This record gives sequence, structure tokens and C-alpha cells, in this order.
Amino acid sequence: MSRSPSITLPVLDLNAPAPTPLRARARSSSIVKVEEVKDRSAEDVTDRDAYLNINANWVNAKGAWLIHVVLILTAKVIIDTIPGMTHEISWTLVNLIYLTLSYVMFHGVTGIPFGSDLHSGAYDDLTLWEQIDDGAQYTPAKKWLFCLPIGVFLASTHYTHYNPWLFAINLSALILVLIPKLPQFHRQRVRFMTHGSGFATPVSASFPGSGASTPTLDPSIPTIITDAHFK
Repeated sequence: MSRSPSITLPVLDLNAPAPTPLRARARSSSIVKVEEVKDRSAEDVTDRDAYLNINANWVNAKGAWLIHVVLILTAKVIIDTIPGMTHEISWTLVNLIYLTLSYVMFHGVTGIPFGSDLHSGAYDDLTLWEQIDDGAQYTPAKKWLFCLPIGVFLASTHYTHYNPWLFAINLSALILVLIPKLPQFHRQRVRFMTHGSGFATPVSASFPGSGASTPTLDPSIPTIITDAHFK
């Protein structure tokens, strides 16, 4: 009488230690972080060239350079009309107001306020300074906008009679405005108290498991399969 063929399955060793899975730990936050603003895709370059960027092209228009001087002198006249205002405080206020508005306008706001759909959002992450002359450096407009704050600072320093406290205030404001204009900081963003970038850093396997366990053998599944199991 022939014996029925049988198939023997290997026995699963339940006592063998299961490998501990690697866990991921998010990168720790940084107090100060410098990030570069890059194009989201190659299409951004094409979208920026599709139409004229009227948001930044005005700096090269006639009278655009002269309007800065007119506004500065107008602010000086208005501030001088305040009762009890001295020339020292007046020039300091003119310098601080111009530097503040200049920083907000050229470096504090990104994107374009109108016609953004014409460029498909290609300028959404760029400041006005980075949009001027398509990002080119050392252009006449950028040289003028770089030298003008220095001229206002020198005028305020002279008319404040080189007061050390007012000089320190005016100089600090000037440095904060000129730094973003440097080519080395083109498309650079300084972030404070930033969190992890979203990428995980692998760590050692000594961390506790995530809760998933190794599958165990079901007692209802036989280890030896014969012909009887197929009847």
C-alpha cells in the first residue's frame, strides 16, 4: 500500500528575537537659519519672461529716481512743522522713516500686488529688490537705491552734529537696510526659531519599537500538509 505524499513546512521559531525597526527623529529646531529661495521648476523662468513685470519695471522709469529725493525733502518739511522739533531729531526721524519704508517696500514684501496670474505665481517668493532688472546685480537702478540710503545717513549724521547716540541709531538702521541689498544675500532668507525641515534623520536601533510586532504562527494552520487536507 502506497503512502500518501506529505509536505513538511519549516517550524517558525517564536523565541528568536525580532529585529528592532529603525525609528526616525526629526531634526532639531535652529535659532537662526539661512535658506535660499530657488525656482520651483524650470517653468518659473519662462513665466517671468512671458510678460513685463510692471511691479519692478517702474524703478527704471523717468522720475523714479527723483521721487525718492522729493519724498525725503517733503517728509523733512512736514516733520519740521511739529512744535518743539529740533534739527537733530528731525533728521533722525527722516532717516529712520525712509529706511523703514524702504526696507518694507523692497525687502519685506514678496510677490506682486497685481497681475500675478500673468506670471503664474513665478514671483510669489521674490521680493521687489530681487525682481528689479530680473535679479541682475550692479545695475544703475540698484546702485542708486543702494547709495541713496547712505546719502540720507550722511546728511542726518552731519545735521545731528555727530551725536554718538543718534549716530549709533542711524548707523544700525542703515546696516539693516543695506545687508539685504548685497549680492551675497540675493534670494537668501534668514529664519529665526525655525522648526525641522520635514526630513527625518535616521537614529540608532536602541529606541523603543513603534508598537508593531512580528507575526506569530496561527495554531489552526498545520505544519504538515497531506492529501487529506485537500479532500
